[in-house]
Amino acid sequence: MRFRSKRYKSDLEKSPEEQLSIGEGVKKIKSFASTKFDQSVECVMHLGIDPKQADQIIRGALSLPHGIGKSRKVIAFCEDSDVAAAREAGAIEAGCEELVEKIQGGWMDFDVAIASPKVMGKVGKLGRVLGPQGKMPSPKNGTVTAQVAQAVKDFAAGKVEFRNDSGGNVHAVVGKVSFDEGKLVDNIEAFISHIKKMKPSVAKGTYIKKVCISATMSPSIMVEVS
Repeated sequence: MRFRSKRYKSDLEKSPEEQLSIGEGVKKIKSFASTKFDQSVECVMHLGIDPKQADQIIRGALSLPHGIGKSRKVIAFCEDSDVAAAREAGAIEAGCEELVEKIQGGWMDFDVAIASPKVMGKVGKLGRVLGPQGKMPSPKNGTVTAQVAQAVKDFAAGKVEFRNDSGGNVHAVVGKVSFDEGKLVDNIEAFISHIKKMKPSVAKGTYIKKVCISATMSPSIMVEVS
C-alpha cells in the first residue's frame, strides 16, 4: 500500500467527491496544507480515445497564458549559422555533430531538444537514446522547426508538451500553487480548450470523460468542463 502522510490524509478528508467549477477547484487546491516548496499544479484529462490507434493520438505543445512558473533547459540541433541565435534565445547547448556526439556519450542534462529540419538526418541516430526519455525532437510537438531560436525561447520560458498515455489520459503542468487564482484558472482553461480542439474526427462517444487538477503533494479535485 502506498504511504500517505498525515498532511495528505488530512487534505483528502477535506476533498469533495462532487465536481467543482475550475475556480472552486483552484481555491480548494490552494487551501490544502502548505509544504516547504512551491508545488506544481497539474491538469489531467481522461479522454474517450483509443490510444492504440495512430489517428487518435493526442500530442503537441502549448504556451500557456501565464507560463508554468519555471524555466527549462533547452538544447538546439542546428546549423552553424543558427548557433548564435539559439544561444541568445536561451539554449544551453547548440550545434549539431559535436552535440550529437556529446549525447551519445551519455550527457542528458536538458529538458527539451529543438532541431532544425535541415539537421534531422544526423539527429535521427539519437532516437533510441532520446525517444525513451521523451526528448526526441518531433514536428508534432513543435520541436522540429525552421524557427529554431523562437522555439528555444518558447520552450525555455515553459511551453508545455503533452501526449496521451496508454490509458487515454493527457496531462500537463499548468502553473504553481503560488500563482494567483485567476492565472491558474486561465492556464487550466487554455489547456482544456486546446485539447478540446484536438478531438480526432474518428473518436467515438464522449470525448472528455473526466478532468482533475492537483498539486504535487495534494489529492486531486474533479472539475466541471462545459
